[in-house]
Amino acid sequence: MSKKHMRNIGIMAHIDAGKTTTTERILFYTGKSHRIGEVDDGEAVMDWMEQEQNRGITITSAATTCFWKDIQINIIDTPGHVDFTAEVERSLRVLDSAVAIFCAVGGVEPQSETVWRQADAYKIPRMVFVNKMDRMGADFFAVIREIRKKLKANAVPLFIPIGSESAFEGIIDLIAMKRITFVKDSYGSIMETSDIPEALADISQAWREAMVDELASHSDEITELYVEGEDIPEDLLRKVIRSATISRKIIPVFVGSSLKNIGVQPLLNGIISYLPAPDEVPPLIGRHVKKETDIEIHCEDDATPLGLVFKIHHDREAGPLCFFRMYSGTVKKGETVFNVNKRKRERIHRLFKMHSNKNEPVASLSAGDIGVAVGFKFAQTGDTIGSEGVQILLEQMHFPEPVISVAIEPKNVSEQDKLRKVLDMLRREDPTFFFKEDEETGQLIISGMGELHLDVLVTRITDEMNVQARVGKQQVTYRESIEGTCTRTEKFYKIIAGKEQTASVTIRVEPNTESQGNEYLSEVSPDVLPREFADAVRRGIENAFSSGIRFGYPCYGIRVTLVDAGYDMLTASSFAYEAAASHGFDHACMEAEPVLLEPIMTIDVMTPKDYVGDVISQLTARGGIVESLESKTAVEHIHAKAPLEKLFGYSTSLRSITQGRGSFAMEFSRFAKKEGT
Repeated sequence: MSKKHMRNIGIMAHIDAGKTTTTERILFYTGKSHRIGEVDDGEAVMDWMEQEQNRGITITSAATTCFWKDIQINIIDTPGHVDFTAEVERSLRVLDSAVAIFCAVGGVEPQSETVWRQADAYKIPRMVFVNKMDRMGADFFAVIREIRKKLKANAVPLFIPIGSESAFEGIIDLIAMKRITFVKDSYGSIMETSDIPEALADISQAWREAMVDELASHSDEITELYVEGEDIPEDLLRKVIRSATISRKIIPVFVGSSLKNIGVQPLLNGIISYLPAPDEVPPLIGRHVKKETDIEIHCEDDATPLGLVFKIHHDREAGPLCFFRMYSGTVKKGETVFNVNKRKRERIHRLFKMHSNKNEPVASLSAGDIGVAVGFKFAQTGDTIGSEGVQILLEQMHFPEPVISVAIEPKNVSEQDKLRKVLDMLRREDPTFFFKEDEETGQLIISGMGELHLDVLVTRITDEMNVQARVGKQQVTYRESIEGTCTRTEKFYKIIAGKEQTASVTIRVEPNTESQGNEYLSEVSPDVLPREFADAVRRGIENAFSSGIRFGYPCYGIRVTLVDAGYDMLTASSFAYEAAASHGFDHACMEAEPVLLEPIMTIDVMTPKDYVGDVISQLTARGGIVESLESKTAVEHIHAKAPLEKLFGYSTSLRSITQGRGSFAMEFSRFAKKEGT
């Protein structure tokens, strides 16, 4: 298939913007779904995990293939809730473009800003769909102003609504200058086009001129026709919109109401008309493992095969389903491919294209395709799949640190192995989920991104996987760091099974001010310390990062440098170097002013004006610092920061003081020194 006939798009939005409903309509109109499923009835095709149907939210990003006007659209539906940011991050990583959905009432909400920033980081071309125009308080033009102001995005409406709230009846196409209405009995499948009514002529003309004016700044041809007062051909307008969208100079805006079946087909037309094919986006940069040089990866079927695993889901019968995106080359069923990250060969038993939780077997997948492989044993989210002969590593995905933990233990001994298997499986699926055993209590501690994230994971363990387990209270996951610098030489000597094992390493520990994570560097060349022992030192340090300094919490913001090493060819062993590095790290950190860090959260609260005073004083009582206050039409938006430890149960107390009308979104901001340590 020509790449021109393919689009890889993501659908991203704040929770409750109507994202899943819009996706359901797209599947209905493209013929993939024979009837329309409603989120409110728990029948949405994309929300196939039982909890998604119960909670009415999208947790995992399901990948679906559908066709519109002979063009293949691979859709990845992403979660809108802040606790599932990693799901959004990993799906954005493999997309070529995205449709951002905004609620016509809520506008740009905090989570929309987070996802928008993530899309900016990956340089993804976007379109906007302003949804829920039929809702009370819907204001299309206010949303446009917010997108321009808050997201600093050049939003250019290609359609404007006819009426709003209960009077919303259709849309005006500013390119064709026609009124479009949707026949109710056909679920909006039949569109009727007519002339623009006189009452709407002025506003339509004003927005059409604003659109043409913006497009003129990206095309000399349009400018000349505009200045000379000539008619501008529709084809030329569409061509310029396409090139300006792909180069991320403009964001085309569409409007409608998915629930009322208004405006979804024009959105589909926009996806195939204005968003890029896989070979129209800039080439990806990969790293040649052996040559240690950067290399451009072009979307070509006959190049070296290269793909990225962006999601793993465990199926009870088939085992791990590995969702992956092919960037170049072709992979076939039955072939062996190379997992570059794990340095292991993997066999492809079967290949599928997915339609939410149904699948369509295929013989091969080539550059630009998104599909699923069955048979991979070692793959994890973020792994590069390629060729053993030409090993290229795609840029790794970075996920935020987990900030909240809970103890979990099996109700009886027979469930112990089952629980560990389930936790291992979940860790492969979700890179923001961690678990470890508490050495003192023997309990398993699981960690995640927030209260809802952990709640969903625990429910999956107990209900979906049928593990009988007891769960403790949620706790904050602290971190340990250092404020000083220390250089230490650590020697290791032991006789094991009658054989001497020795090692000597000199390491320096210091705060990592450049990036907030941990970092390991080596100043020792392979001539001084052979590579296998240098790798053992790295392993020892990396294991020590996770086991902490004083309290057993993971380390954060520490840079460790291997400054020097002693080496005796006769007695050196990998075990000795790993142990020396680990002990040296512990001793050096104890002398480098260790500190305890706690997670500080960014919290955005929406509350009716009457309760602002009470909400602010409650936030302050919980150790929060209010950074700004923003007035909207119906609500006040409070931006604040507060320690996570003091925010447990905040949703209940916010509901009680705002009579159920307040809402909030919380996101990890940074780690800061815990007072009193």
